[in-house]
Amino acid sequence: MNKSIILQKAVYFTMVTGFIFLQGCGLFNRGKGNDKGELVGVQGREDWGMTVPYGMVSIPGGTFHMGQADEDVAATQINFNKQITIGGFYMDDTEITNNEYRQFMDAIIADSMSLLGEDFVMTELYPDTTVWTREFTHHMGDPMQQYYYWHPAFDEYPVVGVDWEAAKYFAKWRTNYLNAYRAGQGLWPMPEFRLPSEAEWEYAARGGRDMAKYPWGGPYIRNSKGCMLANFKPGRGNYFDDGFAYTAPVAAYFANDFGLYDMSGNVAEWCEDAYNPASVPLVWDLNPTYYDVNEPRKVIRGGSWKDIAYFLETGTRTFEFKDTASSSVGFRCAMTYLGRSSGAEF
Repeated sequence: MNKSIILQKAVYFTMVTGFIFLQGCGLFNRGKGNDKGELVGVQGREDWGMTVPYGMVSIPGGTFHMGQADEDVAATQINFNKQITIGGFYMDDTEITNNEYRQFMDAIIADSMSLLGEDFVMTELYPDTTVWTREFTHHMGDPMQQYYYWHPAFDEYPVVGVDWEAAKYFAKWRTNYLNAYRAGQGLWPMPEFRLPSEAEWEYAARGGRDMAKYPWGGPYIRNSKGCMLANFKPGRGNYFDDGFAYTAPVAAYFANDFGLYDMSGNVAEWCEDAYNPASVPLVWDLNPTYYDVNEPRKVIRGGSWKDIAYFLETGTRTFEFKDTASSSVGFRCAMTYLGRSSGAEF
């Protein structure tokens, strides 16, 4: 007889004998339980239902055309339109404020000083208040440097002077902080807080209005009463025309149709993506995110209090270096929704 056939029969005999032995030991004897021998999955697992984290709103999944919603004034050719599908997620309704960031810093100082070291905390996570003086030439930024982060008058203003790495560390701490509490209550952990992808940010900024030039629709930057709809640099430098010379308290202007405030103006916002002028045609069309650990430039979106209206447009792409802190850049967090993509359960 062929040796290969003999070997196959020997292997088969060994498998059958082993199965019978294990069955006799009760290791496969599951048919005597409540499952009646049927494949019903592991029973007794806890129910799961997501709750909207405090300060966040639900962004239902959908499809939109990512990219320029008006003429490309700068002729950069880096934001051609592409149809993109986004899964449901949660997003902070406002930018992270000074007081919210202070809660993070207080917790880091209290709980992690021995692990991180004082120098790390001071230089890597504290908002860089010197941005108010070093970013501008011949500018009286000293009062902003002295008061903006520390004084309670600015508690509800967006935190600035935070680089990309610090924003990501904040999201990691926020995740651990929430899930430590949930673990103590016997609850399943929530998904991680994180920076939104560039595509998520643009989809959320449009508020369900495909091809919208601004979060409020557009194409104008004033409403019918002549009031500015965002905090930015109107005209040739009439900063106070929108009511605030620098940043504004969060939610000082109307929200978009998703309930998100300040998606245009106030401060530009860090996104997860590395910046690449050609990333739009490179990324997938379902929940795209462009990763490149060797690229120090990271995407920022939305424009700020010191930017002209072009940078407020939902389709305008720009960047900043990940280790750069600025008086015009802040952030907000996102969280993936685990459930039906349509958002019917939101």
